Amino acid sequence: MSKKVNEWLKELTLEEKASLCSGKDFWTTQDIERLGIPSIMVTDGPHGLRKQAGESDHLGLNESIKTTCFPSGVSLASSWDRDLLEEVGKALGEESQSEDVSVLLGPGVNIKRSPLCGRNFEYFSEDPYLSSQIAKHHILGVQSQGVGTSIKHFAANNQEYKRMNVDTIVDERTLREIYLASFETAIKEAKPWTVMSAYNKLNGVYCSDNHRLLTEILRDEWGYEGLVISDWGAEDDRIQGIKAGMDLEMPGNGGRNDQKIVDAVNNSDLSGEALDKVVARVLDLAYKGSEKQNQVTYDKKEHDDLAKKVASECMVLLKNDHDILPLSSDQKIAVLGELAVASRYQGGGSSHINPTYLHSALDSLQALGNISYAKGYNLSEDQVDDKLVDHALELVHSNDLVVIFAGLPERYESEGYDRSHMSIPENQLDLIDRVSQVSDKVVVVLANGSPIEMPWVDQVQGLLEGYLGGQAGGAAIADILYGHVNPSGKLAETFPIKMKDNPSSLNFPGKETKVMYQEGIFVGYRYYEAKEMKTLFSFGHGLSYTSFEYSNLSLDKDQINDTEFVTLSVDIKNTGNRLGKEVVQVYVKEMNPIVIRPEKELKEFVKVELKPGQIKTVTFKLSKRAFAYYNVDIKDWHVATGDFKLMVGSSVDQIHLERLINVTSTQVIKKVYTRNTSLDELKDHPVGKAMVDQVVGKIAEMMGGSGVIQGDALEGFIASLTLRNLLMFGGMSETELEGLIYQLNQ
Repeated sequence: MSKKVNEWLKELTLEEKASLCSGKDFWTTQDIERLGIPSIMVTDGPHGLRKQAGESDHLGLNESIKTTCFPSGVSLASSWDRDLLEEVGKALGEESQSEDVSVLLGPGVNIKRSPLCGRNFEYFSEDPYLSSQIAKHHILGVQSQGVGTSIKHFAANNQEYKRMNVDTIVDERTLREIYLASFETAIKEAKPWTVMSAYNKLNGVYCSDNHRLLTEILRDEWGYEGLVISDWGAEDDRIQGIKAGMDLEMPGNGGRNDQKIVDAVNNSDLSGEALDKVVARVLDLAYKGSEKQNQVTYDKKEHDDLAKKVASECMVLLKNDHDILPLSSDQKIAVLGELAVASRYQGGGSSHINPTYLHSALDSLQALGNISYAKGYNLSEDQVDDKLVDHALELVHSNDLVVIFAGLPERYESEGYDRSHMSIPENQLDLIDRVSQVSDKVVVVLANGSPIEMPWVDQVQGLLEGYLGGQAGGAAIADILYGHVNPSGKLAETFPIKMKDNPSSLNFPGKETKVMYQEGIFVGYRYYEAKEMKTLFSFGHGLSYTSFEYSNLSLDKDQINDTEFVTLSVDIKNTGNRLGKEVVQVYVKEMNPIVIRPEKELKEFVKVELKPGQIKTVTFKLSKRAFAYYNVDIKDWHVATGDFKLMVGSSVDQIHLERLINVTSTQVIKKVYTRNTSLDELKDHPVGKAMVDQVVGKIAEMMGGSGVIQGDALEGFIASLTLRNLLMFGGMSETELEGLIYQLNQ
């Protein structure tokens, strides 16, 4: 805490302290004029600056100023490029500085538990490691410009349905390994100025009033020293919120909670010390946020060019049969679908940006090739218009190749509500079906913020996932289709064949005001891999116009302690004839786990650029966390001694090279044996095994000799017995049993 903050804190009255605990209005913090305490502005959003023009209204909905609209979170994560995210962050920081914005409200790192979450377009991934790494570098980029960030929504906010009061029920291990892990590394290593608490309850307590979440985990365990800000209107009980460590309630509420805070202190319901901790963090944010650079400007055209470059890196080539792509300039191309003109370039809700430019995909394609266009369907409705389809089919017959633009209308996915299904509108399905019946050269370009079902996927030869590519997404699509840019994006989420395949489908979005995360740690690819279930497109999948070869996987050690690092290296060669980028992915599998674990988990990645014929060696450094699971008994991350498989590949289901490593645990976990300990838990205990063997032999003789239970069934029966069962089956006395348990615990 700075000297200035200490000075302010000493001079503030109780009433002034209370006033600082909530905003001045929708977007700004409270100032204290007599002490020179400034008011600073915070504003949306993760992929662009959404600052209201003129005075803010009470809902924050006035038209916003024009700023660069970069690709949405779903697209940014598909780049798998840490450096690129820092570039985006720096540009966002520059624009925030130019508009006197102190904190940019983002990034959003909530896990994509279900494809139906209405806000998935704003989030990064179904995988916590990828999500946290992308978030980390987004934050580092923004904050390098003297502008704060607000990582959100903390925590387990994975649906829009009843988001204001739903109770998310999730077990501790799942919470740690999946939902908190998405935040953890980014918070520890990038140190965002603020963390935004979520609307929902977590295991019975609102996140904004949750002491365990905001103090015990965030501050005590993770060492976070910044400010916790509420999502807009998320605070339920302001006094409990202060006790929990929720610092700044937003938006401003006309001071209605100020008197509650004053009364709580005067009545000893709230300690002055707890209030001072909160106020000090608010003051610290105001102090940092007011240190603005003078006359910062940015070049709108340069940022538009960056937005195009970023979009080009994020789009994912899902299918390219018979090398139908890239297009050539001498081909006659029929472009069909209103989405080619009415670009869907961002999601709806609080992150909606007013762009400085907007590049139409159709205009961009026409600048590069011989293009004719038909609308094909009405984006504003779902029903088929036969006249529009007939016109589209006329073009199909007079052109060499067809590019259909399809996807989700904006009304299908937005903040505030979830999707009810994974289908695109009926009129788009009809267009794709009828066109593919008369042409065997069909490419589909998608505009969507989350996976869709594709019953037509085998009817088309090319498929480009354009996602929500920002203001320059249309130009980026044209560059990729014509081969001016080699696609290099990879999916940061799994596309299931149908919604019911998804592990959350039986428990999404929950009933009444509860949602049970009964799939546990098996979220996304972790589930599909465990079930050996076929998917439409796998996590990490993405094609290129060139090809890559993996070779020479090596480790610097074949055996390590869990306190050591292992370095692995692998050679990647561009075996095609185009410059290209490959995302190299490292997965880890525990070979004989003592607890239930996924088949494989992403633990590292890198994006590498290669010229034709070029070979590069990439290296990765793995620490304890790459091998660990969260042990709820010891309340810490733990590695069990054993073998682990290290897998290097181009997607979760395209593994090219593997090596085994043995990891030895240095963490001694003392097991406590009780009357209810099962006999199979004693098989490795030197005292327990010897003492129980004799008793087990008697049981085996008795049960086996009778012919009631024999063979494997007998072995399973004995393993399921507990120590107290020895009283019945083993002829032990209570005294002998107590003696055995005592010796086991020594």
